[in-house]
Amino acid sequence: MFRNYFLAFVPIFVAVDALGTLPLFIALTDGLSSREKKDLIRHSTLTALLVAIIFLWVGRLVFAWLGITINDFFVAGGAILFIISIRDLLAYSKETRMPFGAMGAVPLAVPLIVGPAVLTTSLILLSSFGLFPTLFSIVANILLCGLVLSAAEPLSGLLGRSGSHTLSKISNLLLAAIGVMLMRMGLVEIFRAFK
Repeated sequence: MFRNYFLAFVPIFVAVDALGTLPLFIALTDGLSSREKKDLIRHSTLTALLVAIIFLWVGRLVFAWLGITINDFFVAGGAILFIISIRDLLAYSKETRMPFGAMGAVPLAVPLIVGPAVLTTSLILLSSFGLFPTLFSIVANILLCGLVLSAAEPLSGLLGRSGSHTLSKISNLLLAAIGVMLMRMGLVEIFRAFK
């Protein structure tokens, strides 16, 4: 029984990639106050949990009804990440950045914490291990990601203002590359389906 929980936990852990999300979170929250960052972590974690849990029940039905494939989801998620990262890379002031209120849902909750990989993996795990191990792995990993993101504040303090700004720009470049990778993966599979 516990073996199923562990086997369900590991793939979601890899898909959520909490440590990989940390530098991207620092990039997106550069210039926000400690209070705003805490609120953002809470909002994005709750939103990610809600999206992932709802997706377990309605994901396949919605995709089938709308004619959306997982590959379409990869392309859309990648495009969102790419646009946000380029916007922040070219921003010279906080005023041109994404509004604080919008950041918790997109891009932090979806597609950074709960992206195409998490949603696809959760559907596979649901078929393989059942509801409770899958639900446990999703909840545990998203909460773990929230804890990891809470470490962004001490890390930013350690780096200082200029170090955080430099890491922010480098992370946005990485975010753009991840966006391109997701679009490429989705497009390759879409073109492969036409052959």
